[in-house]
Amino acid sequence: MGRFLLGRITGAGIVLLLKSFVIFALIGLMPGDPLDLMMNANPETTPEQMAHLRAMYGVDLPITQRYWTWLVAALQGDFGYSRIQHRPVLDIIIPALGNTLILTGAAFVLSTTLAVTLGTIAALKRGTWIDRIINLFAFAGISVPSFWLGLLMIYLFAVRLGWLPAGGMPRPEQGYGGMLAHLAMPVMTLVIVETGGLARYARAAMIEVLSQDYIRTARAKGLTDRRMLVRHALRNALIPVLTLVALQLGGLFSGAALTEAMFAWRGMGRLILEAILGNDYNLALVCLMFVTATILIANICADIAYTWLDPRISLGKRRR
Repeated sequence: MGRFLLGRITGAGIVLLLKSFVIFALIGLMPGDPLDLMMNANPETTPEQMAHLRAMYGVDLPITQRYWTWLVAALQGDFGYSRIQHRPVLDIIIPALGNTLILTGAAFVLSTTLAVTLGTIAALKRGTWIDRIINLFAFAGISVPSFWLGLLMIYLFAVRLGWLPAGGMPRPEQGYGGMLAHLAMPVMTLVIVETGGLARYARAAMIEVLSQDYIRTARAKGLTDRRMLVRHALRNALIPVLTLVALQLGGLFSGAALTEAMFAWRGMGRLILEAILGNDYNLALVCLMFVTATILIANICADIAYTWLDPRISLGKRRR
């Protein structure tokens, strides 16, 4: 296990290093760097002043040298300043990361639990009206765009019924009640969108497991349906589902950009969108690196969870 974790952490570090260079290069090659935007905002800036600013900020250096300067500073904890907000990047990302963890964490737990439950019920009731209703819900969740669903919820629950706030962040004096009220619609939007595909995978995996010989043997030995389902079928069916869950966890950090923007939730998704649209290079780069790190960590955790679900899986050992 130790050798496996060391190898995966080393591989994740290499992936982060390569992706940081690719993102840095792509952002650096985009037309209109911050100094160009500064010059457009102040037409009185002379070419000599621009040349002096480019030399001072190192923008005139080759892309590889600029990347090395950024990497050395980043390894020391200095990720630069935001061009738009004029603050250190980490001071902006940490609050947004906390807000995203609250939103996407709640959506992730609810969507995963709901999807596995619905997929299991659909597999056990295969071909019945219950299976058809669950499949209809799953296909609706896959097909409905998140922005349309969010607008529908705002119109229904905020405008027509007035039960929930249309968006924004809760004020400190509102307490947990205000937090839940502001989280309700964005969490519901993400849960409905994420549950559909995962429920279909859970259903397919459970149907495949229920047709295995060891399940028929367990039933022949007189095991109750509940014990057979929990001890044998569900644990094996979760192995392929877990891979998709790990990918969805990382995708929620960046995929919630539309939902966060629609409900004015100040999280990582909205921050990435604003940084890219505003050509805020340092902020966009570090945000994208956080998303990559989240996906890599989620996949490592999924590999470790495989050994818990199926003891036959041994990490870091070769069979002879």
